[in-house]
Amino acid sequence: MEMRTLAAAAAAVALAGCGSPHAGHGSPQSASGAGGMAAPGMPGGPMAMARLESTRGHTASGMAMFHQRGDVVMLHVRVQGLKPGQEHGFHIHDKGDCSSGDGMSTGGHFNPGGKPHGRHDAAERHAGDLPSLKADAAGRVDVHLQLTGLAIGSGAANIVGRGLIVHADPDDYRTQPTGNAGARIACGVIEAHRG
Repeated sequence: MEMRTLAAAAAAVALAGCGSPHAGHGSPQSASGAGGMAAPGMPGGPMAMARLESTRGHTASGMAMFHQRGDVVMLHVRVQGLKPGQEHGFHIHDKGDCSSGDGMSTGGHFNPGGKPHGRHDAAERHAGDLPSLKADAAGRVDVHLQLTGLAIGSGAANIVGRGLIVHADPDDYRTQPTGNAGARIACGVIEAHRG
């Protein structure tokens, strides 16, 4: 339990710039098509985090910090150990269970609305359909995203207790119900976090 608390504290410090586009970490992208990040200094809201650990036979690992501001969930994600220059599918999955070693214990994409798989910015999509992650030349990602249709801590769209998966391949946004994104190379459980 003490190690988990230390990991949470370290994540909070490492991702402290999550709410500010001026933190020097990647560039903000919008999953809702709105562009940019919310202005710094806005009142805080619920937070959650996930520590991404590599699945069996893979090297990807990292951290994700979620922060809700009104109807928008801001996400700052850092991942290393990816294939350099490649795009990787990225999804919230139904179950917060990484015990299988291959990420399959997380089940399918988080989909409380019973919608088809689609692009993160489409009206008809799984709630867990996120923008793909594009690795840099060193196999790393450090990006800020704005997400809609999700919530932290309450309601049908609550992501706390869900799985977070990085896939080996890009999401084609068409193949049902998975996007043909390949193996699950990193897995984490989204947990409530108090800043």
